[in-house]
Formats: sequence, C-alpha cells, structure tokens
Amino acid sequence: MKATEPLQVIDSKGGANGYDPGLSEEELLHCYRTMLKVRVFDETCLKLQRSGRIGFSIPNEGIEATQVGAATAMRKTDWLFASYRDFGMALYHGIQPVDMMHNMFGNAADNSRGRQMPVHFTFLEPIRFVSISSPIGTHLPHAVGAAFAAKRRGEDTVAFVSFGDGGTSSLGFHSAMNFAGVWKAPVVFLCQNNGWAISCPSEDQTASESYAIKGKAYGVPGVIVDGNDLLAVRKAVLEAAERARAGGGPTLIECKTFRMGGHSTSDDPTKYIPKEVFDAWRKKDPILRFEKYLKACGLWKKADRARIEGELREEISEAARTAEAVGPPPLETIFSDVYAELPKHLRAQGQAAFDLARRKGDAMAGDGEFPL
Repeated sequence: MKATEPLQVIDSKGGANGYDPGLSEEELLHCYRTMLKVRVFDETCLKLQRSGRIGFSIPNEGIEATQVGAATAMRKTDWLFASYRDFGMALYHGIQPVDMMHNMFGNAADNSRGRQMPVHFTFLEPIRFVSISSPIGTHLPHAVGAAFAAKRRGEDTVAFVSFGDGGTSSLGFHSAMNFAGVWKAPVVFLCQNNGWAISCPSEDQTASESYAIKGKAYGVPGVIVDGNDLLAVRKAVLEAAERARAGGGPTLIECKTFRMGGHSTSDDPTKYIPKEVFDAWRKKDPILRFEKYLKACGLWKKADRARIEGELREEISEAARTAEAVGPPPLETIFSDVYAELPKHLRAQGQAAFDLARRKGDAMAGDGEFPL
C-alpha cells in the first residue's frame, strides 16, 4: 500500500467490506469495552484534576480506536514504548485502572514511586510497558535499540513505539528511523496524527504530503490509516508486526485521527481549534463507528452502552478512591532503586535528610502551580 492511500475497513453503515479481523466475539466485545474504559478513565482524571486532587492529565477522547486497534496486534511478550496519549494500550492488555491511578496520584504504590509525572505509566506485567517519556521523540531510539537487541538474540519479539505528529519533528524521530532502516530492526512506528502538536497545526510543522511518506527517506515503508477505524488500525499494525517478525524490518504507520480535547489539562484548545472542526470530528467518533460494526455483527444493542459505562464508572471511581487513600512515597525512596548497595556519600546525605525531616516535619510535595 502506498503512503498516500488511506486504509479503511469499517464503512459508514458498519460493514467491514468482507474483512475478517481474526478476532472472536469475546475479543471484539473486549475491544469495545476497552474503548469505553479509556473514555471513562479519561473523564474521571479530568474531574480529579479540575477538583485539585491530581495535578495533571492527558485527554484521550477521540483516539481510542487507534490505541485499542494497535494493541490487538501486539503480543504480551512484545515491547511497548507508548506515548502519554495511550491509556487504551495498557487497559486492553489487562493493566488495572487502580494501578494506573496510583501513578496519577504519585503515591507509595506507584511503580515509579512518585518520580514520574501523572500519565507516565510503566509496567512489567502483564505487558512490557516501558516508562513513558515527556520529552518529545526521545523514546523512539530506545524502541529501535530494544528491537535490534531482540533481533540479535534471535527472539520473536517486536517493539512498538507510539508518538504524535509533533514527534516527527524531533531529532529522536530521525535517529530512530535511520537506524531502524539500516538495521532492519523489528519495530513498528505508530504516528497518531491528530492534526495538532499542542497548538501547532500540521501545515506549520511539515511540508511533506503526509507523515507516512517520511519513511521513504529511510528505506522504511509508510502507510496511512483511518485512525478512527479500529479494524483498519489492527490490520495495518498486524501486517507491520508480521513483516517485522519475518525479518522485513520496520514500518511507519500514520493514523489520522483527532483529539477531542486539549493537549493536556493545562491547555485550552478552543483558543486555536475552530468549533466547526470539533463538531465535524465528533460525527466521526470512533466508539460510535465501532458500535455500528458490532450491531451489524449482532453483538451490540443500544442499551449495552449505558450498562457498560455504569459498570466502568463504578470500577474507575473505586480505583481513584483506593489510590487517593494511599500515602505518598516515604522519604527513603529517593535513595532506593538505583544502587544495590548505597555509597557512603549518599548514605550520609540520606541521614542528613532524615534528620531534617524529623526536626521540621515530614517532607511533602510543594504547593506551587504545576509547571505544564
């Protein structure tokens, strides 16, 4: 498929044009439930941030089909280098909302012990979900390194790396694409093209006719996909993964979609995106589109959505309550997870910090405004 030809599977009436996604009825319903879970988790985090209970979140509304469709093509033994707009990739593979909420609150149960920003998840089980990085594009070379290492070891493993359209303007994108092409590393590059790099529109960022075509300069095939079509995303990512496992090297996939919110909870998209653009994309809601497909398959009826959303709201609200009740990471954790045996100079610094905390009270987070 050429980079200029968008891939679609689900048509306006919910038909799949004869395409068999290779998913059971149970798996299709899991895809649907996961998309709804992403949206409810997203809504809950926005309320938590607006009420001052967490400091930050990243809206995912509108990107659910890209996330979940890609996740269906991944094996749990693969490596996932996600972006911060990838709630669905974690949830699809069985990461529990409460474990994600621990990160949102930065508490003592957080895998990063509060050292990462909210929405910067990392998990080893049940999927290899590498810690999310805020600096744009820096995780792309990491994914290529992991893929090349797997290739050298003779492992049947693929590295998936997800990033936004703004990430294609980073140095990391160039380095990663170049090395992946030269080494034929088994890596799938997934560009979520939602049209805006924060407030910078695509036309002010690149003169290329697409983002997928950028792969040509590196000897990497590129594909454009309708990112609001879950089955189209699955098809493209599955084919790229199979090609990578067979030794064919990397693929660059551009998923054309739209975030129906701000870049983050610190952003007001109404300042730079016209209302009519939002209105147009809401008619392309990926969840509504997948509902049409499920209905055509005899797997969905209108009452299902309210029932499932009700179940998910209770589950995720309970996850938030649980995480909020967990205390902050203890002071000693700033010296852990680095050295097997703590050096003398750090032990002395730690003791000084503990003495200060005993005299002045336990160390707590600052009360200033969040920087982003």
